[in-house]
Amino acid sequence: MAFTTTQSQLKIGEVAEITGLPVKTIRYYEEIGLLTPTVERSPTRYRLFHPAVVGRLAFIKRAQALGLALNEIKHILTIHDQGELPCGEVKQHLQEKVADITRQIEELQTLKQDLQALLSGWQEQFPANVARQTICPNIERAANASSLKWNEPR
Repeated sequence: MAFTTTQSQLKIGEVAEITGLPVKTIRYYEEIGLLTPTVERSPTRYRLFHPAVVGRLAFIKRAQALGLALNEIKHILTIHDQGELPCGEVKQHLQEKVADITRQIEELQTLKQDLQALLSGWQEQFPANVARQTICPNIERAANASSLKWNEPR
């Protein structure tokens, strides 16, 4: 692809085309400081990007795919921009993500057991007067039996 910008700098549309990211996303990343060392403004206020922005955006996309939040990615990029490899920081964040996922899996397994227990005792038919007293007797019965704890956060 031949670039039309001067000094090998890329316009935002070119960056979007190369990376597959929407222009709006690239603007947002620049606004929140993720692209700081790779972008400058032309005299006419156009964003001009250093070609290194392509690798930086690829890192951002991969880090997001691994579950890192933009503020975590910004912190990692700040370390990199200071001339250090942020691998230790990345490892720490990824270990925290693994711990979060493990906790979520455990919570989901507990929820699955609760749902299976509820369904195993499911009743389809109830006396006519029950409809006036409850919304869904199966769920209310489970709550009264304490198999689903209302006051505990999930």
